Amino acid sequence: MKTQFLLVMAACGGSLFAANQANAQNAVVVEEEQVVVTDANCKTHYYTDRTDNWFLQLGAGINSPFVENRTNAGTKHELTPAYNLGVGKWFSPYIGTRLDFQYSEMKWKNDGDNKAKYINANLDIMWDMCNSLGGVNPNRPVSVIPFAGIGGTYAFDFDSPGADILHKPGELKHNSWTLPVSAGIQLRFRLCRYVDFFLEGRAQFYGDNFNLCAYGDPVDINISAIGGFNINFGGRDYKAYNACNDLAYIASLNDQVNALRSDLAATGAALAVAQSQLPCPEVQQVVETTVVETAPMLTTVRFTINSAVISDQEMVNVFNVAEYLKENPEVNVTIQGYADKDTGTAAYNKNLSKLRAQAVYDALTKNYGINGQRLSIDAEGSDSQPYSTNNWNRIVIFVPQN
Repeated sequence: MKTQFLLVMAACGGSLFAANQANAQNAVVVEEEQVVVTDANCKTHYYTDRTDNWFLQLGAGINSPFVENRTNAGTKHELTPAYNLGVGKWFSPYIGTRLDFQYSEMKWKNDGDNKAKYINANLDIMWDMCNSLGGVNPNRPVSVIPFAGIGGTYAFDFDSPGADILHKPGELKHNSWTLPVSAGIQLRFRLCRYVDFFLEGRAQFYGDNFNLCAYGDPVDINISAIGGFNINFGGRDYKAYNACNDLAYIASLNDQVNALRSDLAATGAALAVAQSQLPCPEVQQVVETTVVETAPMLTTVRFTINSAVISDQEMVNVFNVAEYLKENPEVNVTIQGYADKDTGTAAYNKNLSKLRAQAVYDALTKNYGINGQRLSIDAEGSDSQPYSTNNWNRIVIFVPQN
């Protein structure tokens, strides 16, 4: 292409070419664009997948109702066993929710012995105060977790001489449905990644019909203290992302984009000069054989230190390569893996770069259906470094082979 331009310029005259070239270049303005990433104080953001950070809670403890406190006879409250089952999920290191069930028998003395059984379900919002105020630490030995919620309670098998709420004229009720609000606090003690021991206290607030006795205080209160174990499915870990970690990488991409823009502008200027000389004398075309080395594709897959696991962010680049290969079935690709020469021995880095290339090969073939015969793996290790910034070299590069 360069040979053709030189021949055309020589045929049309050097002076006219120089003048038009100057005018064309003066008319080209290259506006560089920068992708700016801003994040106040470069905070780290945490998130979790739908299947992570679920937990099952099993516990037992004691329960005591506080009802009809202001009657002349006074009220005595008795402690009874309580049993607890809950299931929940932490959506972040700070906020979680759970569905909590409790079964117990309540007893109180007021104008005679009274008792009933109840089943309670609560939907709670939980706040990890230590992670919020002291920084995220999945290995913190003790956590303080306030919670609050709403729920429903079904009380049954009443044996209550003091009951005065009628089911129908002349017949007392023998069960009740109530909607309490509740609040409490939990102390969580980490035993290992998958198991916690917890102690928690909860106070539930009802209308005056909780125990079928509508006199005395207008609000009935039920207090419980529970201890038990949390079973954490998959542990309690969170994925983290900080935009500032990628600023250098984004800046390098900006530089590549602006370099391409500059090349495009220069090509446009040369084309404008050539078009201004038309029509020109016919020039015998000289065909030259040029060997062009295949340049690597712009898409890369980056890895964290000492890892061959493809992150969710980098899996987007693997997907883009797969789409390119599907649209260009005649193109084969060499997957070149690299490692950072500042960490690990040459032999270790050689194997690590092979594992990184293999991980990308497996993702392309298994996740996106690319024929493995179109792909080859090249483990470069740390013998060569594509980038001058060392930690950029934890990378896989794609080189198309026509």
